[in-house]
Amino acid sequence: MTKAYLNPPDLFASRPYGFSQAVVASGNRVVYCSGQVAWDENEQIGEPDDLAEQTRRSLRNVERVVSAADGTLADVVSLRIYIVGDHIRNGAAIRVALLDVFGAESPPATTWIGVAALAIPEFIVEIEAIAVLE
Repeated sequence: MTKAYLNPPDLFASRPYGFSQAVVASGNRVVYCSGQVAWDENEQIGEPDDLAEQTRRSLRNVERVVSAADGTLADVVSLRIYIVGDHIRNGAAIRVALLDVFGAESPPATTWIGVAALAIPEFIVEIEAIAVLE
């Protein structure tokens, strides 16, 4: 797969926040991941009000889905992150998790969306992903 990370100089520097302004990718297969939450295989969530932990656990679940399609997190080109209520004001927790997982050099294009609620009251973040594979 080939990827080009676009961060035009006339836009703000997004990489320190854990995302690129755009990613242009080509490959043989595209994986569209349903929104992943912090649940593990036993429907355990960890700390219900910890945005950092829920974000890390959700990203691990994204990794599991992409891996099931024979890809890696390096193949992820786009994320859509849904954040409940005032948790969206805690951007540092999400930024740190994104930088830990993707690094600052080639992170996926990402959109953060504030929402009133998710499917289960304990969920405070849900992450959709798109990956492009060879």
